[in-house]
Amino acid sequence: MRIPVPIKRLICITREGSAHARACHGVLPGWDVCVVEHLAAARKVLSQQHYGVGLLLDSSDSADDAELERFLHQHHHVRWVGVFDAHRLVQPALRELIAAHLVDFHTLPVDTLRLQHSLGHAHGMASMASMATRPALHDGALRVSHIDGASAAIARLRSHIDKIAAVDAPVLICGESGSGKELAAQEIHLRSPRATGPFIAINCAAMAPALIHSELFGHERGAFTGAMRDKQGLLEAASSGSIFLDEIGDLPLDLQASLLRFLQERVIYRVGGTRTIAVDARVITATHVDLPQAVADGRFREDLYYRLSVFPIRVPALRERKEDLPLLTDLIFNKFASERSPQLKGVSREALQAMARYDWPGNVRELINRLRRAMVLAEHRLVMPEDLDLPGVGPICPNGVGLGTSRLSAERVAIGESLARSGNNISRAARELGVSRMTLYRLMAKHEISV
Repeated sequence: MRIPVPIKRLICITREGSAHARACHGVLPGWDVCVVEHLAAARKVLSQQHYGVGLLLDSSDSADDAELERFLHQHHHVRWVGVFDAHRLVQPALRELIAAHLVDFHTLPVDTLRLQHSLGHAHGMASMASMATRPALHDGALRVSHIDGASAAIARLRSHIDKIAAVDAPVLICGESGSGKELAAQEIHLRSPRATGPFIAINCAAMAPALIHSELFGHERGAFTGAMRDKQGLLEAASSGSIFLDEIGDLPLDLQASLLRFLQERVIYRVGGTRTIAVDARVITATHVDLPQAVADGRFREDLYYRLSVFPIRVPALRERKEDLPLLTDLIFNKFASERSPQLKGVSREALQAMARYDWPGNVRELINRLRRAMVLAEHRLVMPEDLDLPGVGPICPNGVGLGTSRLSAERVAIGESLARSGNNISRAARELGVSRMTLYRLMAKHEISV
């Protein structure tokens, strides 16, 4: 199969009418170039069109560094190349911005051949990133999966879903909290002949028992105080599609009887209604509790359990598929990249090793939460093990000294020595350490260093 060559599209932010703007088209043959005067115009263009590569050309009069950093952070998916006056590079804030957000930079006057090479490299990176996020081709059809992972456990789950999806019968999904049961339900729906119909999800544990019946089955006008009009229930709304009942083990016993009647007869009664309403919806349920034990304890109807578990499947816990951690970490990092601290570039090998030693009781949901927090609070260019704050897990060195402890000690010594050489001048020490004043203040507070 021949892969089409992506169109080279470039957004150039510059002073309209400048010599550099006029030369932009001449030195970039083969590029589709959009020239804008300032960041506000660039925001408008990027909200409506996709550009893989951006060029900051002679932008010193367009915006201050703080505004430019906010803009680049917001549009981090664009590969940016900058062109600046040489004298501006002495500014620590600009150097930090370049290191955090730009693929490459140039000084005026521009070497056009080198600029072409830089933009070509940026275009290649943007194209690879775009191809990596496209759905893979299988048997001539597009196949998108909501379930990420390459482990044997996930491969088995996908195989079961492919077989179950084609059969129009109830499915019971078991698995621990946070493992991705709703994603599995969505996958079943999208693989089924009902994919064009609605997918409606409801958490039985999150709704007040007095409201569940009305929400599921609907009600007629005047059925109870406040019922001012007829209301369609979620089962009706899911007709021709699928309804996902999460935490089905928490459904009250009286509602279990009503759900069983629907599964047997495919009709419902609204609250306060006297007529039957035919509903064609597939029921997919999920639970993290042991339903056979709940049946034995009298908390769940045995006949409903057998009706729901025609096709039982289990979503593996994250600790059972730790080989998926690097892939999941990359996906989460890219998804929430707009939230990261400006200097952060990725996740360190030490952090991945620490993740592999942790059991993840909260599963993928916990992984997302811990990594998002680390991306915001990390002080370095890479997420380190201490940023994840994993209980009971610490990096270990052969000599028995924790890697995190060694790093913190070296960091504390470097800051103290730099402050001593600069006579406690914060600006001078920050320049020497290659960080901003605010970062240095945060590090001093972290290490309880005062001047």
